[in-house]
Amino acid sequence: MEVKEVLEWTFFSECEIPQDVKSMLVSEEVAISAYQTFRDCAIFTNKRLIIRDVEGLTGRKKEIFTIPYKSILMYSTENGGVIDINQEIEIWTMIGNLKIKLKKDIDIRKFDNLLAEVVLNG
Repeated sequence: MEVKEVLEWTFFSECEIPQDVKSMLVSEEVAISAYQTFRDCAIFTNKRLIIRDVEGLTGRKKEIFTIPYKSILMYSTENGGVIDINQEIEIWTMIGNLKIKLKKDIDIRKFDNLLAEVVLNG
């Protein structure tokens, strides 16, 4: 299977783990942290990254992306500079690339440590 487009999201801030995420977890899976996206959130667990993408005017339609950590081949983090304040994470998986933009209020090193912990120890 080949993914032609790069999936891209922007994380605005760290947020509380949503209560309804528990219904999505498998046995021995634990939610670690969550980040606010444009209309919903991304949840890091000890097994995968779950991104809930709310669609449509009413928000009733949701698309759920699950990225198992075992599918990640490598990743890179780029902190913001003086002129270019954008922080970016790029993740290469077996089926394609993911790009995550982090707003300046998110600690990219904390995010980097979270990714290292779940990818390297998962």
